[in-house]
Amino acid sequence: MPRLTLLLPSTVRFASSTLPMALSKRLGRADQGQGGVGELALLARHFDVLPRGWPAAALTRLLDTGDEDVRLGAWLRVDPAHIRPDINGARLLGIGRTVGLDQDDVEALLPALKPLFGDFGFQLDAPHPTRWYLRLPREAKLPAFAAPEDALGDDIFDHLPDGPEARRWRILQNEVQVLLHNHPHNAARLASGRVAVNALWFWGSGVLPDALSSDALTIFSDDSAVQGAARLGKLQGMPLSAFQHGTEHDALVDLRGQRDPRQLLDAWLVPAARLADRRAVTFDFADGRAFHLRPGQRWRIWRRPLAELA
Repeated sequence: MPRLTLLLPSTVRFASSTLPMALSKRLGRADQGQGGVGELALLARHFDVLPRGWPAAALTRLLDTGDEDVRLGAWLRVDPAHIRPDINGARLLGIGRTVGLDQDDVEALLPALKPLFGDFGFQLDAPHPTRWYLRLPREAKLPAFAAPEDALGDDIFDHLPDGPEARRWRILQNEVQVLLHNHPHNAARLASGRVAVNALWFWGSGVLPDALSSDALTIFSDDSAVQGAARLGKLQGMPLSAFQHGTEHDALVDLRGQRDPRQLLDAWLVPAARLADRRAVTFDFADGRAFHLRPGQRWRIWRRPLAELA
């Protein structure tokens, strides 16, 4: 039986959304499960990575360059970001593509930043305007860096790295901010109505996994790390826009980045639930809650409809 799996944001995203009655009945009659909480735990349920972990920088580097030398070092994403000071600290308000970067920004800012990282023994480059990288020795010991989705909108001081290896990275981050604050290209960005690129956000460190696999034959996602994972595992990686609900083979559809809960319900969950008459369908949420819809469950008429997701 073909399987369709939707990777979804936390059910709290749907707290103010009323479930359509047809979906409410389907979910009430479905089998439920509970797994680990968080996006990394969600990804781990569907991608078997060896060694364990989710080294986003190495995976996106493979997607961006396809170079064999990806395996020769460790990688760290150092994405251009916009931080805005406020009365209580400083908030991360944009990173990567949400800052509005193009190749002109790369050509203006990268040459100024390269010597700074070179003094620390790191090689900085940007094969994609919104994805910048540091190449590090494979044995480099790094602190735990916060992923953008965890820090966006928060005070950055709540997400700065800690531990014995963190000091040099805090120093480097401060020097980067000073350099970018004084760079004339940011004045030009502000004059054109764009926000300043006044920081780099470190995250996603690690080496390329030795092996990666998934039960799904095709992966539909706009997440560059997921696309890189599909490439590493020799799976078919497709953009989210390529998915069609009538597809008959095993498919994994990554909807974690979708922000509108109403759109998720009407355009994704309702049509997918209709398919459960002829295929296995799973809704897997980032807070660990899962619904497994199977043919035949429609006869569980004694089960009450699900009142709400959250």
